[in-house]
Amino acid sequence: MTALLDTLRADLPEDAVTVDPALMDNYRYDWARDPAAGVPLAVVRPRTTAEVQATMRWAAANRIPVVPRGAGSGLSGGSSAVAGGIVLSMDRMRSVVIDPASRVAIVEPGALNVEVKAAARAHGLWYPPDPSSFEICSIGGNIATNAGGLCCVKYGVTTDYVLGMDVVLADGAVVRLGGARLKDVAGLSLLKLFVGSEGTLGVVTRAVLRLVPAQKPPSTLVATFGTVAAAAEAVVAITGQLRPAMLELMDGASINAVEDHISMGLDRSAGALLLAQSDVGGAAAVNEIAVIANACKASGAREVFSTDDPAEGEAFAVARRAAFPAIESRGSLMLEDVGVSIPLLPALLAGIEDIAARNDIEIPTVAHAGDGNTHPIVVYNAADPESVARARLAFDEIMALAIALDGTITGEHGVGRLKKDHLPAQLGPEAMALSHRIKDALDPLGILNPGAVL
Repeated sequence: MTALLDTLRADLPEDAVTVDPALMDNYRYDWARDPAAGVPLAVVRPRTTAEVQATMRWAAANRIPVVPRGAGSGLSGGSSAVAGGIVLSMDRMRSVVIDPASRVAIVEPGALNVEVKAAARAHGLWYPPDPSSFEICSIGGNIATNAGGLCCVKYGVTTDYVLGMDVVLADGAVVRLGGARLKDVAGLSLLKLFVGSEGTLGVVTRAVLRLVPAQKPPSTLVATFGTVAAAAEAVVAITGQLRPAMLELMDGASINAVEDHISMGLDRSAGALLLAQSDVGGAAAVNEIAVIANACKASGAREVFSTDDPAEGEAFAVARRAAFPAIESRGSLMLEDVGVSIPLLPALLAGIEDIAARNDIEIPTVAHAGDGNTHPIVVYNAADPESVARARLAFDEIMALAIALDGTITGEHGVGRLKKDHLPAQLGPEAMALSHRIKDALDPLGILNPGAVL
């Protein structure tokens, strides 16, 4: 394949194409560590849209698969390398430009979420989408999976902030969609089509992101419960009255995992913890916190604590964000991302507890509880075939449970490769057929992220 790669190198800067096996190994996996990840032919690291176009033209001409990749923080195998393909890493495209007059950020896909937040903050503005991995995840990856985060209960997810983008298609053509306009309904909603498509329809090389005025200092409430069921009932009661800026849940296993990892002073004896925030400020914040506190107490909270100190509140948010790396230290993980409508959250969490007990497997659960999006994390011993089998069964049963509750197999992590077998059960044959027709129209050779999603 050396001669073939030489034709690609001829169209790109000298350092854009990597074939060193040791270096390429760093680009084979995302955080899900999909064991089926292949060994790529090469890793391409472009700096411009033109270089992405050149790569896609070459790939189309030679029918070489291309897997677009952001920062590699994905949790569903969506950027797992394909054997004999190209990993198209966007980590060198990092530009962030703030237009304060239009309240937008013009961003390249390799820019990290935290970098966009920091750039916006310098102008008194805020970019709300905030995955737990906001310090290490890229905007391109956020767009690919339509990422959410801790603030999405009130502020929405990535698609709510994407006003425009440049997309390189499978044949190397580039299309510019949308722009720095708050209202625009001209033509089909192609912008929304690409958000959440996980690199299967095109490669985003530029995005125009909506910014909002900086968030007011939040007031924070933490409540502990004897059981997950009681915490879930509190979530239903709270969201029936208001929409907090944050409403997160940690079960007892995740609380203890965090305490083992980084001691934060959390109550190890609690069956569950709710973390809520109000960012409306002043008397309105006092009223919101009071409503939340009353709902927690009525649902049997053992302790309710509130603070107006932003630093103290952020410490609890840090503990919640630490759940994934903390649980990862307990063994190998299968990462779930299932969601249901709010009233069915108690049934989903009860079902997850039952699945864990029946399969004799540990499943710590954290959740963006305010929008019904849960993250049950199946912990297993990869060296023990029986443990692997029980974990796989529990993983599949959790997705089946979510579908049975008219929910979803993914709220924000994407389908990737690890959940694609369950997608037909959620969408049904007609929606699957329509999805394949769209994929075939935009990528007739099937070279963009093959094996992912569909």
